[in-house]
Amino acid sequence: MSKFYCGVDGGGTSCRARITDASGNILGEAKTGSANILLGVELAMESLHTAIGEAAEQAGIHDLADISVGLALAGAEQRSAWLQFMALPHPYAHITLNTDGYGACMGAFSGQDGAIVIAGTGSVGVMINHGQQTVIGGREFPISDQGGGAVMGLRLVQQTLLANDGLRPVSALVGHVLDHFNNDIDAIVDWSKTAKPKDYGQFSPAIFAYAEQRDPLAIEMLRATAEDIERLILGLHAKGAQRIALMGSIGERILPWLTPPAASLLVAPCSDAIDGALLMARGQHNLY
Repeated sequence: MSKFYCGVDGGGTSCRARITDASGNILGEAKTGSANILLGVELAMESLHTAIGEAAEQAGIHDLADISVGLALAGAEQRSAWLQFMALPHPYAHITLNTDGYGACMGAFSGQDGAIVIAGTGSVGVMINHGQQTVIGGREFPISDQGGGAVMGLRLVQQTLLANDGLRPVSALVGHVLDHFNNDIDAIVDWSKTAKPKDYGQFSPAIFAYAEQRDPLAIEMLRATAEDIERLILGLHAKGAQRIALMGSIGERILPWLTPPAASLLVAPCSDAIDGALLMARGQHNLY
């Protein structure tokens, strides 16, 4: 039996680690950069090593082999990436790897059956029923992840370019994006060639802020995001989910924009993905 347990919640923007003792007492916590394994398994492993190392230092743990680790990481649903990541060497007693959505669902219902829609940088719907996992969406940006911050940012950049060309009305939100790029359209095009999900996601807070000021483009975009998230909620319900928790940085802020059919299905989560990952650290929860 391991002396310590570590839960890691890693997405496109950040990687959070929390270490507890066998009784569940929190000993250390840390946060580092992206741990989406589709953006590079070595980069993700480096991020989690840094986060776990900092948390272990807080906890006064010197031998990492005393720690069992549960990893709830974005991108783990792709089997080839999962296999590549799990083939990497590590110093821990044991690791188990599943998706960030699975970790969030475990945390939301304290390891019991339930379903979640998580909308952060990306998005996904997950249902756990008698140990079986059902996943909808979550196939990564840009082909999926509707309702997440990256898609919101991508759409905003697209609409900004349309406004610049006179194909839609200019608004204060459009001005905000243009100011960000010093009113240089070529700079936007160059930036887009290497921009990652978190780079697009950086614009999502501005969309919420300008919507509060009744900016028409911001309102249009939040309505579209709400529709995307409602589609995931209703899709899980159609598959049998009776209790659905809405989680993530976008999910928490989009609630006032949801319509009653979807909003009425929602329940408050018990906890978050990092607590779900801690539950994973205590058992076998590997996706493959």
